[in-house]
Amino acid sequence: MSVSRRISDAFLLTAIAGWLASGPNAAPAAELPRVVSMNLCTDQLLLLLADPDQILSLSRLATDPRSSSLAEQAKAYPRNSGRAEEIFLADPDLLLAGRYSDKATLEMLRAMGLRIEQFEITTSLDQIPAQIRDMGKVLEQQARAERIASEVERDLAAFQPLDDDAPVAAFYYPNGYSLGEGTLGSDIVTTAGFRNLTKELGMSGGGRLSLEQLVLEEPDILISTPRYPGGSRSEDIMFHPAITKYAEDQKLIFSSSDWVCGTPITLRAVNEVAQARATLVQQEQNQ
Repeated sequence: MSVSRRISDAFLLTAIAGWLASGPNAAPAAELPRVVSMNLCTDQLLLLLADPDQILSLSRLATDPRSSSLAEQAKAYPRNSGRAEEIFLADPDLLLAGRYSDKATLEMLRAMGLRIEQFEITTSLDQIPAQIRDMGKVLEQQARAERIASEVERDLAAFQPLDDDAPVAAFYYPNGYSLGEGTLGSDIVTTAGFRNLTKELGMSGGGRLSLEQLVLEEPDILISTPRYPGGSRSEDIMFHPAITKYAEDQKLIFSSSDWVCGTPITLRAVNEVAQARATLVQQEQNQ
C-alpha cells in the first residue's frame, strides 16, 4: 500500500474530533438511554458515539493517558469506581461493561433490574466495525455508528495482505512478556506489514519470550513499552544491551494507549507501525 493510502495522524485526529463533535441523534435527548461505563474500552466507544447528555459516568481509568486514547475528552465527565451501590444510585438506563468485569457486581445490578451490555475484548482489527455498530445500537446512535464503522472498513481495506518475506517484529515487554496469534497487538503489526515473531514461533495469546530466543531470531524491529516512574525488577531485562540496541538503531516502537482497545483510534497504531516498515525498507534500499 502506498504511503498516500495510509491514514495520517493529522487526518485521524481530525476525524476523531469530528466524531466527538458530530451532531446529535435524531431522537430527542430525553429519549436516548443514559449510560454508565465501568470498562476502559467501553468508555472510549461511548465517548465516540454518544451524545454528551447520555454519559453519566466513565470508569476510573478513563482519564489515564497511559490506558485511554481519549483521556482528555473523558475529563469532562464524572468517573465511577465500579461499585454496585455507586452505579445503581446514578440511576442509569444502561450499564456498559467488559466481558471480564466483576461478576458479582454485575449479578447484583442485574438482580436490581439494571440493563447491562457486556462487550468482548477485541482480538483483531476486523472486529472493530461490528463492535462500533453494536455500541451504536445499544446507545440508539445507529447512524453515527454506521458512518464511523464504514470509514474504519474502508481504511482497513486499503492495507495490502502480508508478504511471506515481510520483515519481522517482536513484542518484548517487562519479564519478557510477548503477544502471539489471536491478539489485537499481533493483528496491528501484521496489518501494517510485519510478521509477528512469536506468532511465527507458534505462540497463541500472551506468553513469555526468552531473551536468548529474541537474540537468536534477530527481529527487524522491537515493540515494547515506555518506562514509567517507580519501576520494578521485571523491567531490569529491558536494560540489557540486546534490547537497548534497538533503541540506539531507532528500531524500537513503544506501544501506547492506541494499542489497548479496539476503536477507530487503533488505526493510528497501525499507521505508526506501517511508517516504521516504510522507514526500514528505505534504509535497506540505501545500503
